[in-house]
Amino acid sequence: MADKDREAELTARLAVLEERLAELEDREQAAKGRGDPFGRDAMESIDALFMELLPAEARAHLRTARKERLLAVRSVIDSWIERVDREPSKRRRKESIRLEGD
Repeated sequence: MADKDREAELTARLAVLEERLAELEDREQAAKGRGDPFGRDAMESIDALFMELLPAEARAHLRTARKERLLAVRSVIDSWIERVDREPSKRRRKESIRLEGD
């Protein structure tokens, strides 16, 4: 009996997922019709669905990885800002150009 209950549960879950997938595909088509070539709404929905399907531990690792990527970008930008602040402003010397007939 437990096997039949599990099978029914999985069948119901699969039906829900197929319905969500159909909605995402519809959104993607609608986004393309609006001139959104990347279908950002659809991609965000797919990402959310993907995250929902992952185990909690995997989601936590992915969130941490995303944060680390952002921190890496921040450190690069901070180093560029520090370099700009350290360098004295380099003023270009005005140059005179003599024209013929002057």
